[in-house]
Amino acid sequence: MEYDPVKIKLGLFFNRSKTLRKLFYALLDMLLLRTWHIHRELKKWAKEAPADASVLDAGSGFGQYSYYMARRHRGWQILGVDVKDEQVADCNKFFTETGRNNARFEVADLVNFSMPEKFNLALSVDVMEHILEDVEVFKNIHAALRKNGMLLISTPSDQGGSDAGQGGESFIGEHVRNGYNIKEIEDKLKTAGFTKVEAKYSYGTPGHISWILSMKLPMQLLSFSKAFIILLPFYYLITFPFCLMLNQADTYGNHKTGTGLIVKAYKA
Repeated sequence: MEYDPVKIKLGLFFNRSKTLRKLFYALLDMLLLRTWHIHRELKKWAKEAPADASVLDAGSGFGQYSYYMARRHRGWQILGVDVKDEQVADCNKFFTETGRNNARFEVADLVNFSMPEKFNLALSVDVMEHILEDVEVFKNIHAALRKNGMLLISTPSDQGGSDAGQGGESFIGEHVRNGYNIKEIEDKLKTAGFTKVEAKYSYGTPGHISWILSMKLPMQLLSFSKAFIILLPFYYLITFPFCLMLNQADTYGNHKTGTGLIVKAYKA
């Protein structure tokens, strides 16, 4: 299944007004389990972060993580970069209209990215599984971080994180790999220059069930017919309470295995 066409349609629908766009961000924050994990790690990092921290949102997409940080930390200066011109233009327009002047967006390819020693924090959510030249990206982000800077990554693991079916083909067709082994991503980050790497599983049993209910089934139905968007509110009315409980359990649980990874890498 290709998620991009469905994501584009959803983005166009919710981009009809600022209110709908904010609703879209709120729904992503509640439904996407990776967002729960990322928000938790950002809150921990913010406790000791500089008040004027410089942040790179590496692969900013719809801009939901930049929006989260810009709202809660007005002193932070956030740069979101993405390879898609239309998403960059769209985010710049929305953030300007909503007065979030501490965030801006630029078109950039992370494989060729160069902004030496600029950022205290780099964020990479649902990005590395799309890029073949991952070590080059890790090197570029390492170079872009200041001393003691941190890279925070959310990416699928090799435990079925891309929902690979028989024969190893990813259910999410645009992924270039079916997920990282913990040792593999640790070794690649250390090769790129990071001196300390902490990796843990996300999307354990409760998170995997939540993902099926909150994302996989709706996406399948939307890819079959966009008319299903009319039924989505009724679908989530039933499943949403269960997904919230499952997300809570996954975010604060310790998982021996899982289909996702949360990785923190530090520059000395």
